[in-house]
Amino acid sequence: MQLKLFNSLSRQLEVFHPLDPARVTLYVCGPTVYNYIHIGNARPAVVFGLLARLLRRLYPGVVYARNITDVDDKINAAAAAQGVPIQSITQRFTGAYREDMAALGVDPPDVEPEATAHIDQIIAMCETLIEAGHAYVAEGHVLFDVGSYADYGALSRRSTDEMLAGARVDVAPYKRSPGDFVLWKPSSDDLPGWDSPWGRGRPGWHIECSAMAATHLGETIDIHAGGIDLQFPHHENEIAQSTCAHGGRVFARYWLHNGLLNLGGRKMSKSLGNITLVHELLQHHPAEALRYALLGAQYRQPLDWSDDAVDRATKTLDRLYGTLRDLAAVSASDEPVPEAVMAALCDDLNTPDALAALAGLAARARKASDAGERAALKGQLLAAGELLGLLQDQPAQWFRRGRSSQTPAEATSDGSAGTLSDSDIDALVAERDAARKSRDFARSDAIRDQLAGIGVLVEDGADGGRWRWQR
Repeated sequence: MQLKLFNSLSRQLEVFHPLDPARVTLYVCGPTVYNYIHIGNARPAVVFGLLARLLRRLYPGVVYARNITDVDDKINAAAAAQGVPIQSITQRFTGAYREDMAALGVDPPDVEPEATAHIDQIIAMCETLIEAGHAYVAEGHVLFDVGSYADYGALSRRSTDEMLAGARVDVAPYKRSPGDFVLWKPSSDDLPGWDSPWGRGRPGWHIECSAMAATHLGETIDIHAGGIDLQFPHHENEIAQSTCAHGGRVFARYWLHNGLLNLGGRKMSKSLGNITLVHELLQHHPAEALRYALLGAQYRQPLDWSDDAVDRATKTLDRLYGTLRDLAAVSASDEPVPEAVMAALCDDLNTPDALAALAGLAARARKASDAGERAALKGQLLAAGELLGLLQDQPAQWFRRGRSSQTPAEATSDGSAGTLSDSDIDALVAERDAARKSRDFARSDAIRDQLAGIGVLVEDGADGGRWRWQR
């Protein structure tokens, strides 16, 4: 099956042809670890992590790198504000990021390079750029000479004036041109720094990704991905410095950018103060519901985030898990990911269509009466869920989320005081089904009210009642 991706560089949907099918390379810009990430920061990790899973289905070898930026002025500011060493900030929030990603079902990358572990490679790249005439030294800084690279701006397709405004450039007196950007800068004694040919200092943000990508993936990589907010200046600068440092070789053959998250109609960002932190969302919502909501729009489109969107995702997953619970007695056959799901994902990661195909499978499974068909559909449902990172809980665990297996109740099935276990609830629901069939609606309603009193919602279907905990 052909994979088609929208290449931000060409502005076209292109069939993906890797440079080496035996070693497909993917680089995704990771977090700057100075605080907890907001849900907008999680979108590239979720969608491009799904891309990595898809690539592994299509090619025998994939190397996926997602970096950690652990030297940055924002980190320095956070450490100073809290009166702690820089490493206290970076180690804490690197760990928090990994925990949040694991909760959202994001696979760890094959390589997770940290900027501070690549200082030698960064210095070497700066030296190469200076020797080639693409960078210069001024007052302890190393700056990239934008005028030396004729194709600068090809990715973002901005005019010089737009690029200067978008980059919020510091028009320092030591710059030859206002658009020249920093590769290396001096560090005072209170800031992290490393010895270099230009004095004690630290790297600029853009050169970090170029050095890490080249170290682990090679001078030319297949896919470079990240948020659309990184297209300029970060990715534009990466292209310029990498191309010039590697003798004109193409840096990345396909560029992918995910759209931003909006909250209340405005872009979600720390600078606007309208962020929703992942670790806080995880305290109030099922992790899979957050993942489902992030996959609910095609990755290149903006995504409106709200509690209502997460609640809709949760209810959809309730139906899917309800289907699996109805099929509990069915042994799933070993099935490949259904073609409809694969076709949707191979169409530039069309996750809305993939999720619609998943819902269609569940609907067919609920209606199926043939044992073989039910086994096959359950197998397909689980295979699709595994690829999408959904339906990874057991149904009972999903519906019990946030509660113990023994739930306080007013009475057990025999009317005595005590607790209701899952089997007790199953028995009550079966008794209610029998009462409905015999048209004993008084008893049926009484059982429904008893269960509602302990937070259990009964949903009636063609095969009888199903129960779940109410949120």
